[in-house]
Amino acid sequence: MKSYLVVGGSSGIGKQIAEMLYMEGHRVFATYCRNKKESKDRLSYHYLDVTSDEVDFAFLPARLDGVVYCPGSLRLRPFNRTALADYEADYRLQVVGALKVLQHVVPLMKENGRGSVVLFSSVAAGRGFPFHASVAACKGAIEGLTKALAAELAPVIRVNCVAPSLTNTPLTAGLLNSEEKLRQHSGRHPLQRVGEAQDIAAAAMFLLGDHAGWVTAQTMHVDGGLSAIALP
Repeated sequence: MKSYLVVGGSSGIGKQIAEMLYMEGHRVFATYCRNKKESKDRLSYHYLDVTSDEVDFAFLPARLDGVVYCPGSLRLRPFNRTALADYEADYRLQVVGALKVLQHVVPLMKENGRGSVVLFSSVAAGRGFPFHASVAACKGAIEGLTKALAAELAPVIRVNCVAPSLTNTPLTAGLLNSEEKLRQHSGRHPLQRVGEAQDIAAAAMFLLGDHAGWVTAQTMHVDGGLSAIALP
């Protein structure tokens, strides 16, 4: 049995990852900021606000096998109508929050003698979409961080990243709340559907596990083909 930390594990993709790890028989420490969930034997939920000046990691064990950092935001606004404070808030959540968590948990994985980190980017970091300036800026930083940490932490700790396209989760509910919107967004993808939490979680599970033992510094695109295929 391995031990994993899933930050943002109470909703959407993070919740799916936490539950899949639990179903595989692992010990899972999942965190929430708003959506509290009930704990069960090997899956416990703990309050964690990564934007706070003081973050309490006392609930973690002395050793960890892996960490998944899932918190995200979806601020889709024109560049010049987005306040600097909003850009800073997104960066603080998605990038500084990840740094804060990793500075604490990397020693726990080193103590374990091995570890795997999975971060999250977006298809918008590699392709240009209007109204995605904040998303692209934050996720571009995450992809750079993935490579830098993979180099620094090898060979003990692997660091990889998953870059989804639009996925059907509570975070994107406003974009997919009608049949017309769902049909329109599905049609933009070569595979003609939007992602589901299970699609993205499956990629994260692979990167966490032993089957990806020779994979590090990679950004895995799980996006229905949107990043690589041009529709006719």
